[in-house]
Amino acid sequence: MSTEGILQNIARYVDLTSWEQQALSALLSTRTLEKRDFLEHPGHVCHHQTYVVQGALRSYLIADDGSEHTVQFAIEDWWISDFNSYIAQEPATLHVEAIETTQVLQLHFNDAEQLCRDYPRFERYFRLVAQKAFAFAQKRMLTNLSMDAETRFIRFNELYPSIVQRVPQYALASYLGMSAEFLSKVRKRTLRS
Repeated sequence: MSTEGILQNIARYVDLTSWEQQALSALLSTRTLEKRDFLEHPGHVCHHQTYVVQGALRSYLIADDGSEHTVQFAIEDWWISDFNSYIAQEPATLHVEAIETTQVLQLHFNDAEQLCRDYPRFERYFRLVAQKAFAFAQKRMLTNLSMDAETRFIRFNELYPSIVQRVPQYALASYLGMSAEFLSKVRKRTLRS
């Protein structure tokens, strides 16, 4: 599996030397997941950050009442993990599941820590990516608090039309904070407009 995509991703934030690129490539492991395979499970410590080369994943929480709440989608060139578990190295609370056949590159926690110690550019890269993810999470929270469900769908569809086409309707509905039935009505209304 090629590391070209992940190296291009990193190059948007920092310039790596060829030596740094080789150091990273040597630490990456590859994995292929079939549709409905799990990358992470609650109760297990998340030891890897996962970069999507091809395919789609989602992370979600199952509430006490059995309902699913999608936290994140990840398609090509995105990172996914149970970040709380990964950072604290404590048991996960999220499921991370393949929505379609997916190829990923994974970086183990200990290797990432060593990489950051040995090569400060990686420290900067991971900090910038974490800041961007935090800003996105805050924006999503504010959107959920300030917009009605139909507006949330319209906005998400404008920003991520390929995700809307690729993910199951129930998963998209849970991500947007509405029932699958309501999402179906909203989609029909907006497609007619």
